[in-house]
Amino acid sequence: MIDRTVFENKTAAYYTLGCKLNFAETSAIGKVLAEQGVRKVRNGEKADICVVNTCSVTELADKKCRQAIRRIGKQHPDAFMIVTGCYAQLKPEDVAHIEGVDLVLGAEQKLDILSYLDDLSKKQGGEGTIVASGTKDIRTFAPSCSSDDRTRHFLKVQDGCDYFCTYCTIPFARGRSRNGTIASLVGQAKEVVAKGGKEIVLTGVNIGDFGKSTGETFMDLIRALDEVEGITRYRISSIEPNLITDEVIDFVAASKRFAPHFHIPLQSGSDTVLKLMKRKYDTALFRHKVEKIKSAMPHAFIGVDVIVGTRGETDALFDEAQSFIESLDISQLHVFSYSERPGTQALKIAHSVDPKEKHLRSKRLLDLSDGKLQAFYEKHIGEASAVLFEHARRGNAMHGFTANYIKVEAPYDDALINEPVKVVLAGWNEDKTALLCNRINDVE
Repeated sequence: MIDRTVFENKTAAYYTLGCKLNFAETSAIGKVLAEQGVRKVRNGEKADICVVNTCSVTELADKKCRQAIRRIGKQHPDAFMIVTGCYAQLKPEDVAHIEGVDLVLGAEQKLDILSYLDDLSKKQGGEGTIVASGTKDIRTFAPSCSSDDRTRHFLKVQDGCDYFCTYCTIPFARGRSRNGTIASLVGQAKEVVAKGGKEIVLTGVNIGDFGKSTGETFMDLIRALDEVEGITRYRISSIEPNLITDEVIDFVAASKRFAPHFHIPLQSGSDTVLKLMKRKYDTALFRHKVEKIKSAMPHAFIGVDVIVGTRGETDALFDEAQSFIESLDISQLHVFSYSERPGTQALKIAHSVDPKEKHLRSKRLLDLSDGKLQAFYEKHIGEASAVLFEHARRGNAMHGFTANYIKVEAPYDDALINEPVKVVLAGWNEDKTALLCNRINDVE
């Protein structure tokens, strides 16, 4: 039985590092505490509770987490600080020793936060309490959906990963692949509609693997979600190329609500490096998926993840990868520099890449990405498109996105927020970060 008096007149501050999945889970934690009467802290207030949801995808992410925890501890010196997320799961002892940390919750415990908050007294010296399960014991799927101040809601449909790529710690931080039921996820989508939400992004660690724990399929899921009235559009977040079936592509092309927008991790354009990474596809399959998408939806936006400087990536193999990427009809690259992660199989690969060389390779791909994104935007200038505009500070320019993820800028107009608006895409804004537009009319 929860003692609600513990939470009387309490305020909480929430901090999230890392992926959209983390943001969805932080939102779920906030909802749990709000149900107990805990109010979100206002600007300038000192919080009674701080929740920090961490990331550990790279060594830099770990460093940022440590810095954030210390900074938050100074901002809210009397707050009971809870740290959770991937960094907390992978290195709980390190986190517990950071000054100001009172409680460290692992992946299995984070959404059951109330069970560990019977006392909100600060630790006096020493280290924070650790409550975490081993990777093999991470089994629970906790539903999560976040919105914040944007028109988009991020709906967690899947968690964990069974792939164990050689460079990655995510399976150790989040456990094996598991998911919610289609019925429960449809229910959450309907809740978004009831709150006035218009766009949902499906998030997870490996969402194409949906169904491992319920016997359903990703195709079943998107079919069911497409029937939810009131949602203007869905976006599919990062999905493995080997799991984007032709059936999924054809469905998105013909669907009522799924946007022509794909985010696909390539990681390397070299088959040799892909084998070293133990990825489950080769460049031929990746090219087929891109060509299939563009054949079905010529206007589709395709974002691609790439890692540079992995162990084994020689100069020649990087050049090969860059040439492959240049040949693809894609819209944008998300470029990451390889980071050594303790306990991963990649450490057994002999050839390592100098940090300066990683930086140069990253710059080459980022320049390539800028060119592809500019060409994609300019290809659509003069076309009519529906835009969902997001909140902005009153008096400033506001921004929104087309279905195929073109960022659009317009003068601030409160009436346009979270409403589909038909526009004609015009030229670039001043800093070339978005296209300007001419409004036509509202869209049903």
